[in-house]
Amino acid sequence: MKYLIRTTLIFLMFGSMTATGASDTKISNIVLVHGAFVDGSSWQAVHRSLSEKGYAVRVVQNSTQSLSEDVENTLEALSSLTGKTLLVGHSYGGAVITNAGHHADVAGLVYVAALVPDVGESVAQLISTPPQDAPKAPLLEPINGKLYLDATKFAQAFAADISASQAAFMADSQSGFGLKAINEKTQTAAWKDKPSWYLITQKDNMVPVIIQHNMAKKASATKQEVNSSHAVMLSNPHAVVNLIMSAVKTLESGSNLTSQH
Repeated sequence: MKYLIRTTLIFLMFGSMTATGASDTKISNIVLVHGAFVDGSSWQAVHRSLSEKGYAVRVVQNSTQSLSEDVENTLEALSSLTGKTLLVGHSYGGAVITNAGHHADVAGLVYVAALVPDVGESVAQLISTPPQDAPKAPLLEPINGKLYLDATKFAQAFAADISASQAAFMADSQSGFGLKAINEKTQTAAWKDKPSWYLITQKDNMVPVIIQHNMAKKASATKQEVNSSHAVMLSNPHAVVNLIMSAVKTLESGSNLTSQH
C-alpha cells in the first residue's frame, strides 16, 4: 500500500510538471503584420491555412503612417489573446514586430522578406544604401508626406509572380507609406531576446536578397529560402505557412533555441 501511494504521488508530481511544461511551450496564437503599400487582406491565404490548423489568428490592420502607432496596434492585438503567440511580419511589418515583440506572450518572431532594425535604426536607414547592382523600388516623389510605388512598375517590383489582374489591383489600391513611419527609430529589438526565423524571397525586387540575408544574420534567424517575389504571402502562401509551422514545432519542442542567441 505504501509503495502504491508513493508511486501515485510521484506520478502526480511529474505528470503535473509535464503538463505545465507543455502548456508553457504551446503556441496557441499567430499574429500577422502586413507591410507597406498593402493591407491585412494580403494575408488571407495564410490566415485561412493557419486557422484550419486550429490556431487563433489575428491580422493587424496598420496605417503604415507611424511606426509607434503601428506597434501600439500590434500590442493591442497581442493583448487580446490568451496563451503564447508567434508574431509574423512582412516587409515593413518586420520593423513593427521588432518593436512589438517584447510583449510577454510573444514566443518568437517570423520575418517574411522583412526589415530587421536594431535599436536606434529607422526603416530609412535600412533601405537608404542598397547594393549597387540590386533592383531599386520604383518610389515616386512624396505626396503629402506619403510614398507610393509607380503603378506602372508595381507588378515587376512587388508582385511579379501573381496574376497580372491581381497585381494591377494592388497597384491601384496601394496605401501610402508615411515618411514618419519610415524615419522613426526603433526603440527595442525583440530579436535580441527571442528566437527568430526569416523567409528569404529570392526574386525580390523590393528588398534585395543580399540585404535579407544580412538582416537574417543580424537577428541570428533560422533561414528558409523560396523562389518568390516580395508578395510571397500571395504567390506562395504555403512557403510562409511552412516556415511558421517549423517555428511553432521548434518553440514547442524547446530544441535549438539556445544556439540561436
